[in-house]
Amino acid sequence: MIELLSRPWPWWVAGPMIGLVAAALLFIGNRPFGFSHNLRHLCAAIAPGQIEIFQYDWRRVGGWNLAFAVGAVVGGYIGGQLLASPSVDIAPNVRAALGALGVHDFSGLAPREVFNWSSLLTVRGLACIVGGGFCVGFGTAYAGGCTSGHGITGLASLEWRSLIAVIGFFAGGLIATFGILPLLF
Repeated sequence: MIELLSRPWPWWVAGPMIGLVAAALLFIGNRPFGFSHNLRHLCAAIAPGQIEIFQYDWRRVGGWNLAFAVGAVVGGYIGGQLLASPSVDIAPNVRAALGALGVHDFSGLAPREVFNWSSLLTVRGLACIVGGGFCVGFGTAYAGGCTSGHGITGLASLEWRSLIAVIGFFAGGLIATFGILPLLF
């Protein structure tokens, strides 16, 4: 059983399961789905009444969404620590492209040349973390949701703004991958 859980699931299993989540959320009242809502609910729970945007009944609106966030963190821990294989299979052409950027250690789940404290505690590392965090925060606020919210339930609800947002997410990912990432290495 552990062997089955330690491999990626095929698309024809995982895809319909995600679709069932979207259908269930539409069935129970078109509830918003995504991680960006969780931060707002968490802030409303911690600092109620301090800031106008957080003045609402987070228990009525966001209780199930916070349970989803806790489940995602627990599931991420189980998947990353208990069921993880010691390395990730990377296509040879991707290995070569990353090697050209100076990334050569593929022994763990993430390249050690990029994801370590000594890389983070540099001016470049802090600028990337703070700048990336600002871009993600601004983008989710401006788009009215995150990739999971727009990409799963927004598209399932046939929302025009979700289609525009998903196109923007993909365009931003391509720009970051082929334009910004090579400048960082």
